[in-house]
Amino acid sequence: MRFPDLGGYFRYLLAAGKFVESILTSDNPAGGKPAPPMAERILVVDDEEAIREIVCAILSAAGYSWKQAGSGTEALALLNSGEQFELMLSDLMMADLDGIGLLERTKEKFPDMPVVMVTAVHDISVALAAIRNGAYDYLLKPFEREQLLNAVGRALENRRLKLENRIYQTNLESLVEARTNQLQVAMSDLERSYDITLQALGDALDLKDAETEGHSRRVTAFTIAIARAMGVPREQILVIARGAFLHDIGKMAIPDNILRKPGKLNDEERSIMREHCYHGYQMLKKIPFLTEACDIVYSHQEHYDGSGYPRGIKGGEIPLGARIFAVADTLDAIISDRPYRPARTLAEARKEIAVWSGKQFDPEVVQVFLTMPDDVFEHLRREINAQSYPFSYSASAKGN
Repeated sequence: MRFPDLGGYFRYLLAAGKFVESILTSDNPAGGKPAPPMAERILVVDDEEAIREIVCAILSAAGYSWKQAGSGTEALALLNSGEQFELMLSDLMMADLDGIGLLERTKEKFPDMPVVMVTAVHDISVALAAIRNGAYDYLLKPFEREQLLNAVGRALENRRLKLENRIYQTNLESLVEARTNQLQVAMSDLERSYDITLQALGDALDLKDAETEGHSRRVTAFTIAIARAMGVPREQILVIARGAFLHDIGKMAIPDNILRKPGKLNDEERSIMREHCYHGYQMLKKIPFLTEACDIVYSHQEHYDGSGYPRGIKGGEIPLGARIFAVADTLDAIISDRPYRPARTLAEARKEIAVWSGKQFDPEVVQVFLTMPDDVFEHLRREINAQSYPFSYSASAKGN
């Protein structure tokens, strides 16, 4: 059967479908037949009443809730009124506000509502224009019942998947945030356990060498200050701080008669004393979180020109942390009291360290050290000497 226009085609379908008759005689022509709970709501927009009603009848029979709008302007008013729709079926060619115009005005404000364009214009460029403007699908008139329901089903399924994906992403972000917070707490606890471990190692050394504790704390603070002035990354400073704090840990393996000898060591005793670098390295390399720091312990008596011990390495072969430590260690030795001489001034320490730049010390480290204000080291020395609680290398490395 041929029809002079699309309206006649849909009027024929409308009259022929028995389910349509029951829809049209319902008491709710504006909002459609009452739908089951949670039925998806669809806004049907077309300026031909017959077409709207056949579409709404098909939707109602399939279990969807619907509402009609006879123009783009009317549809826009419904949407802006606050009514919620899961899908919009819109004619393309309408007088006051066409389908493309309606699409453009709704996509930004209602991004979760897919739009299926329904039109009699058989032109691929028109379809592409609709898709480019945000339409989910494009349905040509005249269409069969199954074509309409398939298009509706695909659009609603796409919407559901997008919403589920958004919920999943939100939940995943929340989960990641929670796990990140847990990890940060765990890392903080781990850092505290590191501090406790280091303090325990330091206490063990203090039992053998009463002068070590204050020296280890001061030289670690000085090392951190110089490293920070050089722009060394925080994570690397933490490693350097561990090495500085434990630089003399190998002295635990040195016999007491040599370690505590009040007088000058003889050549054999001096040779044994020098082994503390290697002993410290061997002790720390077995502790996982100190594997990087142990290289600093091993190299802290090396000289920039290669004249140091135990391996005689030089220049960049010496770990950066050990090169920084060498300056900090000498600084503390000069400005601290010793049994054989009183403490000297910071100015004298600077002068002597500058003399040995390029020989015992890395010139770059020395240059940075010489530009640092006196009060940095004076403040650190007073603060460390006044501490009555365990030294925290990690807190110092953070700048606390």
